[in-house]
Amino acid sequence: MSKRPIRFFNTTGPCNPDDHYMLPPADRLQGAQLHRYVKDNLYWALHAPRQTGKTTFLQSWMRELNATGKYTACYVSVERCQGLTERSEAIPAICVAIKEWAEAFNLPIPNSSTEEPSSILSSVLTNWSVLVAPKPLVVLFDEVDVLEGDAMISFLRQLRGGFAARGIGLFPTSIALVGMRDLKDYIVSAKDGKPVNPGSPFNIKEDSAVIENFCRNDVACLFAQRTEETGQQIASDALDYVWKQSQGQPWLVNSLFKRATLRILEENDYQTVTIDHIKLAREQMILARETHLESLTYRLRDPRVKYVIETLMTGAIDLQLTQSDAFRLCLDLGLASTGREGSTIANPIYREVLAREISAGTQDMLPPPSQFRWQKPDETLDMDSLLKEFQGFWQENSEMWEEKSDYTEAFPHLLLTAFLQRITNGEGHIEREYAAGRGRMDLAIEYKGSWNIIEIKLLRDRQTFEKVKAEGMKQIIRYRNTFSSSLRMKDGVAIPCYLLIFDRRSEDKKLSWEERILWKVEDDVTIVGC
Repeated sequence: MSKRPIRFFNTTGPCNPDDHYMLPPADRLQGAQLHRYVKDNLYWALHAPRQTGKTTFLQSWMRELNATGKYTACYVSVERCQGLTERSEAIPAICVAIKEWAEAFNLPIPNSSTEEPSSILSSVLTNWSVLVAPKPLVVLFDEVDVLEGDAMISFLRQLRGGFAARGIGLFPTSIALVGMRDLKDYIVSAKDGKPVNPGSPFNIKEDSAVIENFCRNDVACLFAQRTEETGQQIASDALDYVWKQSQGQPWLVNSLFKRATLRILEENDYQTVTIDHIKLAREQMILARETHLESLTYRLRDPRVKYVIETLMTGAIDLQLTQSDAFRLCLDLGLASTGREGSTIANPIYREVLAREISAGTQDMLPPPSQFRWQKPDETLDMDSLLKEFQGFWQENSEMWEEKSDYTEAFPHLLLTAFLQRITNGEGHIEREYAAGRGRMDLAIEYKGSWNIIEIKLLRDRQTFEKVKAEGMKQIIRYRNTFSSSLRMKDGVAIPCYLLIFDRRSEDKKLSWEERILWKVEDDVTIVGC
């Protein structure tokens, strides 16, 4: 008989091995030489998106260093300084944080010989080094990217000022600066928003390391801990689905497993976790708008993030996109990724969350589905009727609604997905595929076990309808074949395909509405003009 589990999948705060299933976060550090940093008295930086394991790693490494008896190491979060741009407020607050974290970990509590913001931090760190001697002091500063402007510059300059004199009883021998972004990406002046002597404040940094997402094997190993403890299994297709939807983002993986094992299944129900359990966990997680996902949608207010997301959604070509500060910001935030498939949103769950958030207001204002036919007599989705209804709605309302949209380039995509989401909520789901440079968005709509595929193309100036249609036909057939293969569909079972072409040319080049609202079938693909 399986015993009651001691541990669970954690989605709130740092993990610890006594309470949570977890994998050693240090194994996912790329570009770091941990023991060399403390052995050779080096300062270094670590950056990764939120809830990928940074704090878990720092506190775990602190305990490991202290357990050796050779070092005094302390984790210090400076999150309390969020919004404090003046050094007169932020630097004393950092010193208070140092004292509180030292007390929390039963370490000597340092004092300062001055109250001057430009030197108080240096004084506290010097005093702390004296108190812990003859051991070297290692300080792990977390959340440093909340510091801004002059507060950040003063913080770094005081660390740099002590660097040359660092040593046992003198100044911390090793310091880690940890946040979502690398130092060079957020050191700016509070006065004019320009970098302050970029080489000076952080040229003492040895390395800049990152924590990577779980690999596919990590996802399996994480659940295997629960299997070993309780006997509960997970189906192989469910495990594959977790990987595909999360792309190994640690919080997402833990959230899917946690919901499946503690909410969808009862706490003491150890039946096998199936793909249906995971799919339901995914939908619940998205609808619950948990803090992690809510923080992503908050980022959409940033114009830099908005530009990147819109470019990825529409598949627009921007040869400078991946070299831009905006794209690097989205990479650091974990919103975007780049690889063999090009630059795109980091994972399917983020695609769903961001698309729903951007189109939420639009979806609320759409006509209720009860006003038009969208189901066949067998209650499956009547995509022909649904898209013809959308054509009419687009003709009557698109120009007025677009004037109120923040995402004008992606407006056709967002209005269509909002229209579809209004129908599928609770009974089906939409899978979105898009990436910069592809010139399209692919949608796969599942409703009560049946699938439809939609590809969205934009007709722009200097393009012809026939050229865009021909390109779209090749792309949608290729996508259908790939998608059918991923579903392992039987030979001869064809998924209905729809190619939607929106005329986005200048007003003097657009077709009349009578010509634009097109509906015809070619090679088993329904071409829908809007």
